Amino acid sequence: MDLLNTEALKKYFGEVHAVDGVSLTLRDAELLSVVGPNGSGKTTLVNLISGALKPDSGKVYFEGRDITGIPPHKRVKMGIGRSFQIPAIYENLTTLDSLLVSIFSNTNLSHVFYKTKDKFEKAKEEAINLLETLNIPLKLVGELPHGQRKLLDVAMALSLKPKLILLDEPTAGISLDERDEVMQTIVGFIRNQKIAAIIVEHDMDIVAEYSDRVIVMHEGRVLKEGGKEILDDGEVRRILIGD
Repeated sequence: MDLLNTEALKKYFGEVHAVDGVSLTLRDAELLSVVGPNGSGKTTLVNLISGALKPDSGKVYFEGRDITGIPPHKRVKMGIGRSFQIPAIYENLTTLDSLLVSIFSNTNLSHVFYKTKDKFEKAKEEAINLLETLNIPLKLVGELPHGQRKLLDVAMALSLKPKLILLDEPTAGISLDERDEVMQTIVGFIRNQKIAAIIVEHDMDIVAEYSDRVIVMHEGRVLKEGGKEILDDGEVRRILIGD
């Protein structure tokens, strides 16, 4: 059974057909990259899968269950995490506290004023281990360079122990020197934990290096789907880079 299926998803904004009948499948532990020019519908598709947007029509299935009408916070509990193109983090917290907030939110402890010592220590140990694994320093978020901020945003999603993580442009705004290191860290962890991922990415070198499979979107539709070799397809290159 596939981990995720979308069935003829549509989302229109007036005359703009942002997602126009997209069907896709994702297997356990598979890394799927979604590429396409600006305005092709990539982020809208991620928002439909995460529940941030409701489709005008179509279905989303996770582990065989129809989750189309399920809100985002319940999808997180089911095992769907996501990071954002612009990191959703708190600059006045430490990196450790940021992960603790995320962990507590997924263990029904965020609203409990009194937390037993053993539960707090277990959560703290999990957070420290994740920081060390992803090479994120223990310091104020506001002091982090952009690449580590992106890593922290991904770490907060990974701390929820997802079965599927949605990564919206994980290398956006990161210097060329940092990109490979950031992606190696993220993908290494995802592979090790056997987490499936849908990655929206503009850097075709990153896509070619780390993807198991690629979907090319254009004007809200899936134009091509296959292995990373489709990036060399003439029509795909024309749409992506103007060749």
